[in-house]
Amino acid sequence: MSDFAIDERLLRDLLEEQHPDLAGLELKAVDGGWTNQMWRLGPDLAVRVPRTEDAPELLEREHRRLPGLASRLPLPIPVPTRLGRPSEPFPHTWLVTTWVHGTPADLAPITDPASAAVLAEFLTALHVEGPADAPANDRRGAPLHTMDEHFEQALERHPDVDADRARAVWRTAVEAPRHDGPGVWLHGDLHPANVVVEDGGLAGVIDFGELFVGDPAVDLAAAWILLPDGADVAFFSAYKAADEATVLRARGLALVKALVLLDIGVAGERGWAGGKPTWKPAGEAAIVRVLR
Repeated sequence: MSDFAIDERLLRDLLEEQHPDLAGLELKAVDGGWTNQMWRLGPDLAVRVPRTEDAPELLEREHRRLPGLASRLPLPIPVPTRLGRPSEPFPHTWLVTTWVHGTPADLAPITDPASAAVLAEFLTALHVEGPADAPANDRRGAPLHTMDEHFEQALERHPDVDADRARAVWRTAVEAPRHDGPGVWLHGDLHPANVVVEDGGLAGVIDFGELFVGDPAVDLAAAWILLPDGADVAFFSAYKAADEATVLRARGLALVKALVLLDIGVAGERGWAGGKPTWKPAGEAAIVRVLR
């Protein structure tokens, strides 16, 4: 990570310079995020400020792509409203978006079984074929067999996980036929900190920094990562577009994602940089669902 330093005073100066009509709104830093730092701006807006070298380009992608996608999605997402341009005080792109109300699911897990249908409706609307110039993602969209070493290393870090069962789920996913249809628009990073909850139900989806076109299994892993026990059956019944191979790949990807949640949660418990202790319970619960 190559942190770009910014504080409230500098952000206020940037707003006064480029968007003076917003400069008087209250600013409040929001915890979370590696690629971007987020600030709440007044009651209904947010500012996303890049932290890493690749973040400005990703923010420009969100600004270009998300408004068109948001118009047909059935849940609130952060819709870009202003693009902050590089300037002398801060020579990088930054973004103003709408604020999505709710509590992140790593703090308040989804408990309402009806969220299975809500998530299925959302992903059905999102997962349409992307245009020829749509972005790919060689990391999150990589074939499962290329993740074998990563999976084994993650599994070894968590001896409490049933390794035999985990390897059986993973091998079935790797051996499933690959996605051979058109790439569809993907959120790309659906995990508990990237959705919000109200009254136990899924209420919004945030952080589209990984937005790309690829295999729908990448997002469908959320059936085990986000939803309560047993809700994956109702989810896939409502989603309808996933064949057996896609479901198997999605389950394998959910296993990897759950192990990553555990990694980051354990790091948070130990006070290590980048760790988030609230992710450990989310990872533990997801492992149970995936291996059931």
